[in-house]
Amino acid sequence: MFKAEIKSETLKGLVNIVSTLVDEVKFVVGSEGVSITAIDPAHIALISVSIDKDAFIFYEADGGNELGIDLDKFKNVLKLSSANDTIIMEYDEERNLLTLHIGNITRRMGLVDTMGMGDPRLPNVPFDSVVTLKAEHLLKGIRASEDISDFLRLSVQDSGFELSCEGDLDFASLKIEPSDLEELKCDGDSTCLYPIDYFSDVVKVIPSGTSVTLKMSSDLPVTLRFDLAEGKAEVVYFLAPRVENE
Repeated sequence: MFKAEIKSETLKGLVNIVSTLVDEVKFVVGSEGVSITAIDPAHIALISVSIDKDAFIFYEADGGNELGIDLDKFKNVLKLSSANDTIIMEYDEERNLLTLHIGNITRRMGLVDTMGMGDPRLPNVPFDSVVTLKAEHLLKGIRASEDISDFLRLSVQDSGFELSCEGDLDFASLKIEPSDLEELKCDGDSTCLYPIDYFSDVVKVIPSGTSVTLKMSSDLPVTLRFDLAEGKAEVVYFLAPRVENE
């Protein structure tokens, strides 16, 4: 059993973030909220979303349900709603259908079989550096870089944070001093290259004003963590590096 009501804006934001990686996903519905874990087909990035039941206007679930969602179809349904709308979701376990009520619109969706969907484990990645900054700072650096190369370099030192990109002749860099960062911890200098398209796809859908925490070490996956729904939903994103040959 699962029935819930949530703000349209909240649900759209979460779905947009997950859909940067996969076309189909499994919503694991528990008594305390909904969780989503997905890895892209190339196994370059992994995303984990935890939505507390307090993020919903109304939430009732007995736990143990897994809803296989076609994200393109789901996003098309969400387009029927405006920012001020709420969405009521009801799961019919017997027929494996999800019904969404948006104002005076009712939309019933067939769900995807979850048998072939794995349960990716979150990696335990050690890190030397932690930096917290606003999403719009990252986006500014990406926009300055995305026509230069396929890779971004992230660097964290005691002197601050740098996002840079270098091509054959072109170069772009965004530097942020420690005083302009919300948090900076550096037990050792960290620098690494990451695929710009994966990094850009997730950063572009993070709402402006959101604080993003990056945890990284040289030549290891970077972890991006941020909250949505007024702190009642957490997103953790892991992105594998491009390891440069000596």
